[in-house]
Amino acid sequence: MNNKKIALAGNPNVGKSTIFNALTHSNQHTGNWAGKTVDNKVGVMKYENFDYYIYDLPGTYSITEYTPEEVYVRDYITKGHPDLVLNVVDASCIERNLFLTTQLIDMNIRVVMALNMFDELTKEGAQLDYMQLGKL
Repeated sequence: MNNKKIALAGNPNVGKSTIFNALTHSNQHTGNWAGKTVDNKVGVMKYENFDYYIYDLPGTYSITEYTPEEVYVRDYITKGHPDLVLNVVDASCIERNLFLTTQLIDMNIRVVMALNMFDELTKEGAQLDYMQLGKL
C-alpha cells in the first residue's frame, strides 16, 4: 500500500481539527491556550490504494520561530517532509490568514489552500473571488 503525509496548517481556530476529525473519522479535541503542550495529532484516511497520514499541526499565525508553536510547525514541515500542506484558512477573515499562507508558499513546498467558514463570509454579505485567488 502507498503512504502519503498531509500536514494541516493554519491560524488558531480556523477549523483544522474539525477537518482532521472528518478526514480521519476521529474525535480529537484541541486547545489553544498558553501552556498547552505543543504537538500534533495524527490519523489515517484510506482512499483507493493510499493510506494518507493526516497531521493536525498546532495553530499558528506565522512560522517565523518566535513562539513554540511557530518553531514546531516550521520544524515539522522542514524535517517531517509532508507530501502536501493543507493550509486551512478562515474565509471570513482571510487577510489575517494570508501571512502564514505566503510564508508556506515561500518554502517551495506543495500547498493547497482550503477555504473554511465560507458560510460566515457570505452571511456578512461579503464576497470572495476564490477563482482569482487560486490563480494568484
